[in-house]
Amino acid sequence: MFQSFDQATTPEHGPMRLAQLRAEMKRDGIDGFIIPRSDKYQGEYVAPHDERLAWLTGFTGSAGFCIALHSEAGVFIDGRYRVQVKAQVASCFTPVHWPETTPADWLKSTLGTGVVGIDPWLHTIGEIETLKKALASSGITLKFCDNLVDRIWLDQPAPPMGKIAAYPLEFAGVSYQEKCEKVAAELRQNNQEAAIITLPDSLCWLLNVRGGDVAHNPVAHGFVVIDKNAHVKLFAHAEKLDQLGDHFANDVAFFDPEDLEPELTKISGMISVDGDSLPVAIEQMLTKAGKAYKIAQDPCALPKARKNPVEIEKARESHLRDASVMCEFLAWVDAQPYGSLTEIDVAKQLETMRRATGLLIDISFDSIVGSGPNAALPHYRVDTESNRTVNEGEVLLVDSGGQYLDGTTDITRTIAIGAQPDEVKRAFTRVLKGMIAISRLKFPKGIAGCDLDAFARVALWSAGQDFNHGTGHGVGHYLSVHEGPQRLSRISKVPFEQGMFLSNEPGFYKEGHFGIRTENLIIVQPAELGPDANLGAIFEFETLTYVPIDRRMIIREMLNSDELTWLNAYHKTCRDKMNTRLSKETALWLDQATQPM
Repeated sequence: MFQSFDQATTPEHGPMRLAQLRAEMKRDGIDGFIIPRSDKYQGEYVAPHDERLAWLTGFTGSAGFCIALHSEAGVFIDGRYRVQVKAQVASCFTPVHWPETTPADWLKSTLGTGVVGIDPWLHTIGEIETLKKALASSGITLKFCDNLVDRIWLDQPAPPMGKIAAYPLEFAGVSYQEKCEKVAAELRQNNQEAAIITLPDSLCWLLNVRGGDVAHNPVAHGFVVIDKNAHVKLFAHAEKLDQLGDHFANDVAFFDPEDLEPELTKISGMISVDGDSLPVAIEQMLTKAGKAYKIAQDPCALPKARKNPVEIEKARESHLRDASVMCEFLAWVDAQPYGSLTEIDVAKQLETMRRATGLLIDISFDSIVGSGPNAALPHYRVDTESNRTVNEGEVLLVDSGGQYLDGTTDITRTIAIGAQPDEVKRAFTRVLKGMIAISRLKFPKGIAGCDLDAFARVALWSAGQDFNHGTGHGVGHYLSVHEGPQRLSRISKVPFEQGMFLSNEPGFYKEGHFGIRTENLIIVQPAELGPDANLGAIFEFETLTYVPIDRRMIIREMLNSDELTWLNAYHKTCRDKMNTRLSKETALWLDQATQPM
């Protein structure tokens, strides 16, 4: 199995490890140390070598950090993890609601004055600049030092050495030479000599390669320096490069990562760096060498997000393939006797069905399979300790995806296991109304996620309810299942552009009882203008995911006529697209599951 069900951490280790960390802090004469969930490449997902936050605290969420002081240690978590963290960390750690409480505010109220240690490889220049400004005149200073967790983590796994391989042009759609030339043209236009790229998915997209350094995400660790003439220097360990063959021409030169600093000294002009992804350690190299740099967005971020026609066509096929798996899976779930399955049984069966396509490279993340109260944990990961039976009268939330050469999928369905209480059905229908609202939107150029996120919440708000995560995230093309810079979120100000992939996944979670989430992937596409339009152009969302939504959970009277029309049309399209891809038994199931309401 790609997914492991071993318990990743236990709270019991936390107190001893925190004491060891505090001893190192005392030895270095510092009053605090920040432990982020990040690596030197600043991607969202990290290898076991970089799971310092989980190793120290026990918290395994995909976002968060710890600030350890001699008297207190705060674990900062966003809304997705506020229930999960309580079960994963020992009492010596204090959960802190973030971003409502900022690191600077917490430090000023908890520490007062003192020195806080920072590993310059694990924090971006934008992050540290913000923290320094917020701590100005507070009596708290930051000190760069080596990583104190690494000192005490005696059995720390080695850094990953996954092989880097070429990604075929038939799937990429555009050659790496053409991509590099476009980045170089932008550098010339901005009078910049070169750009430094650290993000693993940007490196892979630019050079049409994929890697194996992070679980479930086909990305490679390394650094890229590209100059205004489209010459590329790739800094990666030699043992990772022996499967590239003749993929690169003479315009890509290979260097060991240790050569980055001396090679940076050879750049003679302005250097473009991304403040949100460049680690402070590289900024220190530039400053030491007297090099001028300018803060700008990663030059790969937007071109990578705007999928080209080949990527879009390939993604449509990968999503139809994955949808056929999901239909077979949902029909299988419905056929099982109540109480005969555990969450691990469900996760194993779904992965087995995806593998049966013969085209699955990996799952795109550890499947979230939560029943009953576990469904109320937005990023729940089942293990042998938390595994429970899926009981009659509960909901089963399944959020999963696959990595195929022709695309990355991500889908959530909430399934009724037997009859459901009206409270659950009402929540399910409100969440569905929000998902439909996003799916039906048309909007002008310049609109961003912060402008649209509320449409997914209106039905919930009217009932005094909400969900504590964004409505959607960007998605890569056989890359990271979470991809920026676009998001459907109250805080995202990146305008949507044609070809951007997003998830559309509103939810509702009642702690200790149940959770609801319904998720499709969508693409930003041009929409037709009506005869009375006064806008030059408008966008809409094309749906990529065609898997039935559980009609047993819907209260018909809560849907208006437009919503009902959308739902019935969506289910008809599911039937039309899926029918010939399914077994006879599942085709019959699909026919029943997609009958109009």
